Amino acid sequence: MYEHLVAFKFNELYEPGYEQVLVTALLALKGQIPGIVDLTAGVNVTEETENIHGYTLGLRVTFTDQEALRNYGPHPAHRAFVELLEGIIENVVVVDYPIPA
Repeated sequence: MYEHLVAFKFNELYEPGYEQVLVTALLALKGQIPGIVDLTAGVNVTEETENIHGYTLGLRVTFTDQEALRNYGPHPAHRAFVELLEGIIENVVVVDYPIPA
């Protein structure tokens, strides 16, 4: 299995409250994209404010294998989510790694 972690940082065009639209869209991906074993998403509520650096939304997806992870990016449902980010993203951090059996 493979883990896919993403942290989203928004720019000044981002409207507060929009994160719930984004979280709902992310959660819906689990039923739309083959190979997703588990998916969680949410608004960053860390109390470690010195470490937040403006990243307000997180995503964790567990995939069956590396092929499923590779197929995720170009999938139409994922592409539709990415379109929701147009114009409001400042930065995105992505970490992918295999989960030891």
